[in-house]
Amino acid sequence: MNLVELATRIKNARQAKGYTLDRVAEMSGLGKGLLSKVENFRVTPSLPTIAKLSEALGISLAELFEGLDDKPKLSIVRANDRKEVERNRDQSDILYHSLAHRRPDRKMDPFILEVPAGGGRREAMPHEGEEFMLVVKGSVSFEYEGEIHELKEGDAAYFDAEIDHRVFNKGSKDANLLCVFLGRPM
Repeated sequence: MNLVELATRIKNARQAKGYTLDRVAEMSGLGKGLLSKVENFRVTPSLPTIAKLSEALGISLAELFEGLDDKPKLSIVRANDRKEVERNRDQSDILYHSLAHRRPDRKMDPFILEVPAGGGRREAMPHEGEEFMLVVKGSVSFEYEGEIHELKEGDAAYFDAEIDHRVFNKGSKDANLLCVFLGRPM
């Protein structure tokens, strides 16, 4: 199942109704923090949680899940069709642009990351799986297990993501990275 798309559908449904996270939390009986994590693809919601959300948002489970298991053999995402996925806005100002959001049930999750000058993730954090990064433009600092590595355009890193890590940009120019998650990202 395409969990990024499910998270996006939940967030879009909330925004279409003009509801705040506080309002949905009140209506569903779920915590605001949990709702934010669901919308930002930080946690995979349980079926009872999804049921409470669909009821609060006034959409059926069938509508919420429709097409999430469709798996085209080929998925092309044009540059102007990339989907921005919001993640940990309280911990990071990195913008994530999904490059494969049209292919549900994928094993890899490729993103273009925009790391603003002077920005990035504030704290190193682990997540399940493995990760690959390639600096496409600019340069970044990559902290892995407490050690800082400077990565320039063309440099790449492949690593076990279950170790605390983060990317940040000490420079005066924005940086872009190609990042591929294998397993559950962040």
